[in-house]
Amino acid sequence: MSDDLREKLVDYIQDAHAMEQNVLRMLDSMIATTTDTEVVAQLQRHRGETERHEELLRGRLDALGVGTSTVAEAAAVAGAMVKGVGDRVRADKPGKNARDGYVTEHVEIAAYELLERLAERAGDTETAQVARTIRRDEEAMARWIAERWDKFVDLTLAEAGLPAGARTG
Repeated sequence: MSDDLREKLVDYIQDAHAMEQNVLRMLDSMIATTTDTEVVAQLQRHRGETERHEELLRGRLDALGVGTSTVAEAAAVAGAMVKGVGDRVRADKPGKNARDGYVTEHVEIAAYELLERLAERAGDTETAQVARTIRRDEEAMARWIAERWDKFVDLTLAEAGLPAGARTG
């Protein structure tokens, strides 16, 4: 692979690694501000997957003889800190956490689609497989959220002291 293509691949892997570190912090904040046991259990399960994603990406960077990106990681940490503060003070935590999680999962899905395709063009089949594996986990989490929109609305209404489950015609 050319030096330019290798450099681009490393950049994408470093960005994905920083993204996973950001997601770990976001999940910690969401877990800390969630009271529903099913949701907490799913967030904790996905946190474990995210730790594994971070390790897989770090392994690919090690295999390519490079480290993580301090600049990308600093930006990710800053973003996660802002979200963490917002999670603690905002109302409507269940619905807005679900919305934010759903958006984040789709950003990750897109990032891993691009990483997989770039790795394939670079001839790096191991990185392509890592990207595919991680993307499947992100797709599963996005589906889990999507299957529970009514639950998140009910939890949001209950948090506000409003009747949950009621629908008007």
